[in-house]
Amino acid sequence: MSSEKNNLKNSSYTDSSYETIIGLETHVELATNTKMFCGCALSFGAEPNSKTCPVCLGMPGTLPVINKRAVEFAVKIAIALHCKINSYSIFHRKNYFYPDMPKNYQISQYDYPLGSSGYLDVNMGDYTRRIGITRVHMEEDTGKLIHTGSSGRISESDSSIVDFNRAGTPLIEIVTEPDIKSPAEAKEYLVALRTLLLYLDVSDCSMEQGSLRCDANISIKKAGSQGMGVKTEIKNLNSFRFLQRGLEYEEQRQAALIENGEKVMQQTRHYDHITDSTKALRSKEEAHDYRYFPDPDLVPVFMDDDMVEGIKSSIPELPSAKIERYKSGFGLPEADSRFLASDKNTAAYFESCAALCKKDRLKSVSNWIIGDFTALLNKASISISSAKIKPSGLCSLIDMIESGKISIRSAKSVFEEMFNSGKEPQEIVKGKDMEQISDGSVLEKIIDDVINKNPSVVEQYKSGKEKAIGFLIGQVMAATKGKANPALVNEILIKRLKLNP
Repeated sequence: MSSEKNNLKNSSYTDSSYETIIGLETHVELATNTKMFCGCALSFGAEPNSKTCPVCLGMPGTLPVINKRAVEFAVKIAIALHCKINSYSIFHRKNYFYPDMPKNYQISQYDYPLGSSGYLDVNMGDYTRRIGITRVHMEEDTGKLIHTGSSGRISESDSSIVDFNRAGTPLIEIVTEPDIKSPAEAKEYLVALRTLLLYLDVSDCSMEQGSLRCDANISIKKAGSQGMGVKTEIKNLNSFRFLQRGLEYEEQRQAALIENGEKVMQQTRHYDHITDSTKALRSKEEAHDYRYFPDPDLVPVFMDDDMVEGIKSSIPELPSAKIERYKSGFGLPEADSRFLASDKNTAAYFESCAALCKKDRLKSVSNWIIGDFTALLNKASISISSAKIKPSGLCSLIDMIESGKISIRSAKSVFEEMFNSGKEPQEIVKGKDMEQISDGSVLEKIIDDVINKNPSVVEQYKSGKEKAIGFLIGQVMAATKGKANPALVNEILIKRLKLNP
């Protein structure tokens, strides 16, 4: 590893000297009630090996049966990714040995996948990258190896134990074309894909629990050269940050090898977030190494047009469509629309507000959600769907601001109390006597008194020192204990001072 680090330091890699080519393979555990080929319940965190049966343990003489719900979820995903749904698909046996795979083969799909030739558009701010989807296919998950020792890493453990609860969990693999040009694009692709999957309600997409994880294939080549470089694969990247950091390291590592006249080996590698580097695991397998053949125990899957249309009709409005509707229908800016649509719970909250608020106040709704609301949610580590502030409460607060009943400054204090207590804004404002004074006749008397008590400041203003009005406004605010409408105070003050030359 030390030689690799030295090579990286001496590398002349720059973004312009090499071209990066990345393809991703994303595995998604489906949120069905039972496993892919048996009736065992899915349950994260259950007692090890308590959710197993002869089928998912691969006992001799058992027969798998396809989970219909898992197929429907897979079709949903493929449609949302603009894939062609293949009317005929079959399951294969992918043969390899690993301790957490009880049958010594994985039931997967090979040359007849469920969906193919799709795409996902990824917004990168200044441009949009269309990333091709090679295939969407169904398979089963493996079990889980637990490495003993304090670090939990295989290299530092004395032994490994296996939990087969996860074995047989319905899994979707989404494979991209090599269309991704940078680690940043790879990260944004995975963010966009996760958002899409959450909208479809087919998976909880918990990266911490392993229900969404990613393998990345990366190669680099000299800018402008033909063909592709030798690729490496980084396995089991389970966070957006690890995906980007692992790929950034591989860019540097491969460039350093090329600059030093060495060859990039086709390998499977592991990203270690402790050292922020990748480490070789084994040589990269080719498809023929798995000796794929059709599973003789499973019938083909036939999808007719009526079935596909029925599943398609159950797909909700997706983020890209929401963004366009928020822009055209509500007049929101691009950035606001993307933020609100990036989370389905946030989008649902905003739309509940939109049904209650006047259209010209929806930008204010958006500002509150993106600003103060999100800050409080992040601090409390909760989602907007769990917040105590209801859409009606936020709309009422905005109405009170627009009508001049409370100031923006007071509204922020009220909003925080609404967040903590769940009380309505009217109740908080009344209880704390925070209602803003917007009655002109009341303010005129207070302003006249301030003018009479501060003749020298009045003279400064009249002599051209316009900033002096700020002192007078401050005196009015002090006299009203901060409850005067500042804009109205400013307006009345200017009129009063002009009337008394």
